[in-house]
Amino acid sequence: MQNRLDEAASPYLRQHAENPVAWQPWDDEALGLATERDVPIFLSIGYAACHWCHVMAEESFEDPAIAKRLNENFVPIKVDREERPDVDTLYMNVCQMVRGSGGWPLSVWLTPERKPFHVGTYFPPEPTSNMPSFGSVLDDIATAWNDPERRPQLEAQADQWATSARNELEGTPDAVGDAPDEGFLDTAANAAVSGADRQHGGWGRGQKFPHAGRIHLLFRAYDRTDRETYLDVGVETLDAMASGGLYDHVGGGFHRYCVDREWTVPHFEKMLYDNAEIPRAFLAGYQLTGEERYAEIARETFEFVERELTHSEGGFYSTLDAQSADSTGSREEGAFYVWTPEAVRDAVDDGTAADLFCKRYGVTETGNFGNDTTVLTESTPTRELAADSVMDPQTVEELIAEAADQLLDARETRSRPPRDEKVLAAWNGLMISAYAEGSIVLDSDYATLAEDALSFCREHLWNPEEKRLYRRFERGEVGIPGYLEDYAFLGRGALDAYQATGNVGHLGFALELGRAIRERFYDETEETLYFTPIDGEKLLARPQQLVDSSTPSSTGVAAQLLSVLSHFAPDAGLDTVVESVLETHASTLESDPLSYTSLVLAAIDRTAGTAELTVAAERLPETWRETLAEAYLPARILTVRPPTDAGLSTWLDRLDLDSTPPIWAERDAIDGRDTVYACRSFTCSPPKHDMSEAIEWLQDDR
Repeated sequence: MQNRLDEAASPYLRQHAENPVAWQPWDDEALGLATERDVPIFLSIGYAACHWCHVMAEESFEDPAIAKRLNENFVPIKVDREERPDVDTLYMNVCQMVRGSGGWPLSVWLTPERKPFHVGTYFPPEPTSNMPSFGSVLDDIATAWNDPERRPQLEAQADQWATSARNELEGTPDAVGDAPDEGFLDTAANAAVSGADRQHGGWGRGQKFPHAGRIHLLFRAYDRTDRETYLDVGVETLDAMASGGLYDHVGGGFHRYCVDREWTVPHFEKMLYDNAEIPRAFLAGYQLTGEERYAEIARETFEFVERELTHSEGGFYSTLDAQSADSTGSREEGAFYVWTPEAVRDAVDDGTAADLFCKRYGVTETGNFGNDTTVLTESTPTRELAADSVMDPQTVEELIAEAADQLLDARETRSRPPRDEKVLAAWNGLMISAYAEGSIVLDSDYATLAEDALSFCREHLWNPEEKRLYRRFERGEVGIPGYLEDYAFLGRGALDAYQATGNVGHLGFALELGRAIRERFYDETEETLYFTPIDGEKLLARPQQLVDSSTPSSTGVAAQLLSVLSHFAPDAGLDTVVESVLETHASTLESDPLSYTSLVLAAIDRTAGTAELTVAAERLPETWRETLAEAYLPARILTVRPPTDAGLSTWLDRLDLDSTPPIWAERDAIDGRDTVYACRSFTCSPPKHDMSEAIEWLQDDR
């Protein structure tokens, strides 16, 4: 065997092209080799920004002795989980089922039939108190596989695990129930409050992950009930994420998660999906509370994405690595982001500003991270600094802001974290939605970034003849048929771009993706949506993705998208899909609502009724946009249609609609003036010429 990763499209796979391990990509040739040689597959799954993936690569995969064992006794296959979430989901499920937890790098040993019989995550080069060495694991498995008595035991275990994975991933509940109703919002929000860390914000008592969906759940419940606890828990979490080490206080944007309860030290990789979903939670918080800091966090994050994760033609790149070279040239996690007092003073030309910055963000000689460096956290309030310095707070804030600008310039001279330049349809959809919402709430110019990315995805990843979406674009190469999350997330992005701009072409694309979801991913017999398309690669199991994890549940987002699109295409069968999926999984949602927030919100939107704002005008008036920016209207449908039926008929032709959908029917402009109709649950306000009156009607009707 030869290492075959040098021409891979995935940057993560290319990182391993020089390993002495004869890595193969996941393809028919590699899988056939295992059958031909009658040896197990060693499957290693990771991603470019994964810290422990790099560690294991340096410790083991670059070791010639380890490579010799792998090459002689196994077919080693390397998979980028971001490219192949179907493969990752399948074997991660096995890891969690067997080990009780999972993570990356994911290490799995498979029979030539791709059935797993041993699984783990990171293995060290030398044994520790609770982990065997990687080399000893390889030796033990190779010995067992070649032992005529032990191999049948491995194969029997593989059969058992494969059956369990198939039942877990493909199966649906035996009993179909009623989808959760509006009252379930209270139940789910109470669960979020019960599990919250009221001292430090967020959820859990150990590592802290951003859970944007739970924040939306709490804000939605507060809006319905006026129960202050719901608002408090959501705001406490936003404040913790904004003030701690999860947030990059110099360059904007969010890291992946924090390793401690206090939100101090992050894993430093920056993922596109986090920097899409988290700002949307801050925008909701801003609309609900009027807290300007939340708007500023969203703006700074959008600026970071535009500056560091945007393709020259408009799409968005995937990740920035956690590691970069430090001052000695060694690759270290966080080296790009941490500071010492000396480094701050070298970068900031005003000594007072440098001192204020260090006090504000806790930069000390001993630090809070490795090598006496400091991860920036908001440590001292500016008012306290102002009092200590005998300065007014505004002056202190201006000096700190000037220092931050100079530190950003200085940081640009450091060795940068590597960037994974894959453009993924799903993650771009999330970012398009974020920019679209930002254009309504903060600045209409953000719509341009959303539209540019949407155009990029349509040009490079969408096949209009086959109505097929591809997942990945990298270095001019397009590949991998799209999964449910690609269709659902990009469809939602297209719909949100339409809401932000009124461009009917974006709505048309969203409808195409919605119809494709029904055709490719919906199973009428099981009444569920599967993650892989019906004509996709046949794995051991066809998984569903119901749980919200680092990204929202693709099933949940698809249900939300199809529910909204059914307002525009009521005869396309989209609403039937939503209804059946929610009823199929009703008992699952009720058992653990916090794990299924996207599906829970889809169910609640369906029963509570979506807030419709139909505007009959050539374009959304700017004063109306300003009014919308201040209004918290969750699950809002904002549709701008031509003011007359004559203009609307052209739209119907473009959208391939036989008749005017109810959301537009008999809602034309009155008296030749821009007109808005507010509706919910088949009840509408009288036509109005004032957006604030329409919004007031919706809020009174909730």
